[in-house]
Amino acid sequence: MKLILCSSSARRKELIKKLCLPYIVYPVNIDENIRTKIPESLVTKLALRKALAGAGRFRKGIAIGADTIVVLGDKIIGKPRDHRDAERILKKLSGTVHKVYTGLALIDCASGKLVVDYEVSGTKMRPLSVYEIKFYAGKHLDKAGAYAVQEKDDAVVEKIYGDYYNVVGLPLEKLKLLLKMFGKNLDLD
Repeated sequence: MKLILCSSSARRKELIKKLCLPYIVYPVNIDENIRTKIPESLVTKLALRKALAGAGRFRKGIAIGADTIVVLGDKIIGKPRDHRDAERILKKLSGTVHKVYTGLALIDCASGKLVVDYEVSGTKMRPLSVYEIKFYAGKHLDKAGAYAVQEKDDAVVEKIYGDYYNVVGLPLEKLKLLLKMFGKNLDLD
């Protein structure tokens, strides 16, 4: 059974390859406006919308939706709107420990079986100078929190508490557990 990654994220595409299962990428466009201040609710609802958008287009396979946000205190931080917003976000996150939430939704396109869950990791960002904030602000307008932990030249994160892949955008250990519910038993190297 093939996996259908309902995402246009290059980083999620790279991560799903690690599962060594047949997959396709099916970018979806969804309404991301959800009114909630509960991080778990937001990421799981958005992931579900993505999975549903993909599952409706295929007869077979497991549609996978994922969505990632950053949370500082009780404030949800998504993707920056523009360069200025990215600077504002990075200034807030600089020198803090914050959380990264990724919601996952899996749907068996044939049976309609649905599983939804989420993963949370902690991230400690080092203090950034004004120059660094301006430099990094233009690089990651497409990423929650305006930074990318996987970029080799982006040394903004000091420590990750929990699943590294969750911070990148696709928590592979959680995804493997959910795939077991569909009869896929996987081990990562």
